[in-house]
Amino acid sequence: MAKRSLIAQVLSSIFFGRSKAKAGKYARNSLSMLGLLKAALGKSKAMKGDDSIGFREQVVLLSRMIKAYVAGEYREIPTKTLISVLASLIYFVSPIDFIPDVLPVLGFADDIALMVWLFNSLQDDIAHFRDWERNQARVTGKVIDIND
Repeated sequence: MAKRSLIAQVLSSIFFGRSKAKAGKYARNSLSMLGLLKAALGKSKAMKGDDSIGFREQVVLLSRMIKAYVAGEYREIPTKTLISVLASLIYFVSPIDFIPDVLPVLGFADDIALMVWLFNSLQDDIAHFRDWERNQARVTGKVIDIND
């Protein structure tokens, strides 16, 4: 029998199950969502190395999307997408998960695998948000800060 991929193990883990359960509660509370974004941005900023730059940009983009949703500016996020993003971010910031973050290097492997899976699975929703964001920038003249 073939070994299950890391992402398959993470997605079927009790830890991700708990994150999905919490995501519904977060989705109904703007302050909780903003706090989660702050924690995710902090953790992604703490990651080092050249490979982390693209990863961080993706986390920042998701954060801008959720912030626009919370502000009521961008409501075109399907509920399934919102829950997936929130569940993944909850898992990402949790130090106790499938591979605990206290394990040097290895501890972040499951977090990164989950986030990369999320970025890949939401490509259409992310592209739609980017298009909306660019259009808003043209209309308002506002510069998009990739670190926001």
